[in-house]
Amino acid sequence: MNFFISAAHAQQAAPQAASPMFNLLFIGGMFVLFYLILWRPQSKRAKEHRELVSSLTKGDEVLTSGGLLGKVTKVTDDYVTLQVAEGVELCMQKASVAAALPKGTIKSIQ
Repeated sequence: MNFFISAAHAQQAAPQAASPMFNLLFIGGMFVLFYLILWRPQSKRAKEHRELVSSLTKGDEVLTSGGLLGKVTKVTDDYVTLQVAEGVELCMQKASVAAALPKGTIKSIQ
């Protein structure tokens, strides 16, 4: 078998494994990085959306996640009624509201 592997390569020692402390620090660092990059920003966005939805009142102008602009005419616990045109009202879940717009936005667009 000497013609496949030289004697110098066959006698080399196997590489040593990393220490357990290094492995623990590496895994801990990955969790910290995962928290800072994914969990924290997502929870911040979710909190802002919850605050937006809970602060909806009659007369607010909103943009839904589907792209509809409307004026809030009625608010209940889980649903909001939007006036999207004269005489046209849609009942939607509060969670579908993506953003609150400044007053007069709808009139300035039309």
